[in-house]
Amino acid sequence: MTIAAELKNVTKVFGNKTAIDSINLQIYEGEILALLGPNGSGKTTILKILAFIENPTYGEVKFQGETVSFKNTEKARMQSTLAFQKTTLFDTTVYNNIAYGLKIRKIPEEVRNEEIGRMLRLVKLEGFENRPARKLSGGEQQRVAIGRALALKTKLLLLDEPTANLDPKNASIVEEIIATVNREHKTTIVMATHNMFQAKTLPQRIALMSDGKITEVGTPAEIFGKLSKNLASFVAVDNTYAGTAKITENGTTLVDVGNDVRIEATIQSSGKVSVFISPEDIILSKDRFSSSARNIFKGKIVEISDLGSVVRLKVDVGKTFTVQITKRSFKEMGLNLNAEVFLAFKASSVQIV
Repeated sequence: MTIAAELKNVTKVFGNKTAIDSINLQIYEGEILALLGPNGSGKTTILKILAFIENPTYGEVKFQGETVSFKNTEKARMQSTLAFQKTTLFDTTVYNNIAYGLKIRKIPEEVRNEEIGRMLRLVKLEGFENRPARKLSGGEQQRVAIGRALALKTKLLLLDEPTANLDPKNASIVEEIIATVNREHKTTIVMATHNMFQAKTLPQRIALMSDGKITEVGTPAEIFGKLSKNLASFVAVDNTYAGTAKITENGTTLVDVGNDVRIEATIQSSGKVSVFISPEDIILSKDRFSSSARNIFKGKIVEISDLGSVVRLKVDVGKTFTVQITKRSFKEMGLNLNAEVFLAFKASSVQIV
């Protein structure tokens, strides 16, 4: 296989902090490679180095067979583009946002218009070209940002948590876009994610990251099949439970994780599985919910962690769930240890690994 880009013993230090440490990684032409790991593991730093907007403190970066000199990255930057997790759009129309990079590259107007039309169809935003980009929903803005990046037709597309904080519909559209451009245009894609289900289904390979190091590289089947210590320690950070799954008459999946706790998911699966629910996807209340959420549990608070603007709670409902709420909500509800609360989360928020 042809190597599109390569990191050789790459280290990046910010002040007294080593963001990534002695990274060795080969990225093959035409593949989707996922950098999988928790926040702070170094995923975004690798993307920035591959986008040539951060230079390594030590080590060598090769792109299309040539060692990149970070004193002059203009040529390499023209062939690598990064769409950040936090979408930044210009205060103008969708059309002008997608056109921005094409205008800088002096693409003729006729060709530019054709390319923008193709991008709007690809990201499912036809008819949106004259709308103010910043007034779109978060998911639509993310699709504009991806369209802007794809319009440049670079050799390497870098995506930082492309579906973070998106609703299931927009997340599904973004994942479909990624799969389509890779399949039809053979675009090489490196994406950072902490979404285990996404990492299991979308890329051809995964680089598992922890504390600034790559601990394993392999296919999704290899990484998830053996549930290594590094992967287990990552997934155990949040709400991950092993259990037995069966498909219900309604077409959903019910996973018995023990202690009379059964979790419903929209993803169909059966047999021995692990489920994961992000703390940010769980709603907490002192009163019983009137909600369409398929998963509602009653429990009591057994641990409280003050993280500044947010508070993390551990709630025992038979299994211990980690929940994250704002400090303001915590104070308004008058919560304390051993307080009885209710948890709710949608079946679509449950990932099956």
